[in-house]
Amino acid sequence: MTSFTAVVMAAGQGTRMKSATPKVLHEICGRPMVAWPVAAAQEAGAERVVVVTSPSVDLAAALPEGTRTAVQPQADGTGGAVLAALPETAPGVPVVVLSGDVPLVSASAIEELVTAHLGANAAATMATTLLDDPSGYGRVVRDAVGHVERVVETKAPGDATPEQLEIREINTGIYCFDHAALTDALPQVGTENAQGERYLPDVLTLLRDQGLIVAAHVVEDSALTFGINDRVQLADVTAIAQRRIHERHMRNGVTIVDPAGTYIDATVTIGQDTTIEPGTTLKGATTVGSGATIKQSYVVDTAVGDGVSVGPFAYLRPGTELQANSKVGTFVEVKNSNIGEGTKVPHLSYIGDADVGPASNLGAATITANYDSKSKTKSRTTIGANVKTSVDTTLVSPVSLGDGAYTAAGSVVTNDVPAGALAVARARQRNIEGYADRD
Repeated sequence: MTSFTAVVMAAGQGTRMKSATPKVLHEICGRPMVAWPVAAAQEAGAERVVVVTSPSVDLAAALPEGTRTAVQPQADGTGGAVLAALPETAPGVPVVVLSGDVPLVSASAIEELVTAHLGANAAATMATTLLDDPSGYGRVVRDAVGHVERVVETKAPGDATPEQLEIREINTGIYCFDHAALTDALPQVGTENAQGERYLPDVLTLLRDQGLIVAAHVVEDSALTFGINDRVQLADVTAIAQRRIHERHMRNGVTIVDPAGTYIDATVTIGQDTTIEPGTTLKGATTVGSGATIKQSYVVDTAVGDGVSVGPFAYLRPGTELQANSKVGTFVEVKNSNIGEGTKVPHLSYIGDADVGPASNLGAATITANYDSKSKTKSRTTIGANVKTSVDTTLVSPVSLGDGAYTAAGSVVTNDVPAGALAVARARQRNIEGYADRD
């Protein structure tokens, strides 16, 4: 991999989102928008990744580990953003400029841009793409040898000639610069325009006027360069990102029965020969092993082992671990618990803050009462191996059931149960004759 620095511009206000949340912090498939280009740059081998922020927004919590930040003191345009980042860039290596609201750019596209830039011996290389309908975009005009002569804006009638309007190649706003050339030219960019901003494309004009090469590299997949300005575009880009996540898993040997009815975050890992049934949502740092089946369930930050069966209508919450060949069935909720190998929680149960050994079977409506409202504390429940709880058992934590223990139906267990014992914790039944005939 060729070394380079990536600068991600993320200081824009994003007013068209009409949101109290900064635009670049809106999530796409479980990952903040701004983290997508950062992750792509890191995967492409960036020596440094610098995210440019505004003084009023702290993006640190949304950024992958190792990301640097630079503050753009005032909203003075794309040129001002890159100028703020320059002190954090690595001297002597190319600078790739990305946008925090263009999340689909891939590691391979970044690598190809840097390679093309170096191969052209260019001072700057503009990433371009071809659109069937380029209306409203600046057209890239090339010279006789194929280098960029200029970008013609088309926002108003008369901005471009009829011949220029026929050009389908547009500027994507993604660039690669020679570090020394950028450092020399960028401070020369002025703010003599209606917005009083520094425009990064003006650097290209300066470099061209100095007789330096400004190259263009065509990104074949135009979707990689889609930007987000409002929630309609957010939904459009999210749909593309989700489809690509599905395709990646399916090509790695996962069966997704109905991709249109399945939602998988970018951070989820799934082993081969696992089947994801319709109506399933996998979120956060969820890991699913091989040969598992997940049916119409909602799974968050959970580890699912090999050969596990989940659902339908299960809810697995953060901190849950399902060991190999275990089962969590219909209308079962599990939170912050370890379910042992081969153990079954078939239906209608809540298991929270519990450790369950292997080969146990928790009957319908088994509940761990793990919260003490007086002390406002949570305690854990320990259930051994080969334990059998009967229907409608409540385990009031902290409580422990030894290996091979049983509970009787309808029991509220408040004391530890020894190994191999049967716990019966319910009132003795009595029948009141004639009750229905009372006035």
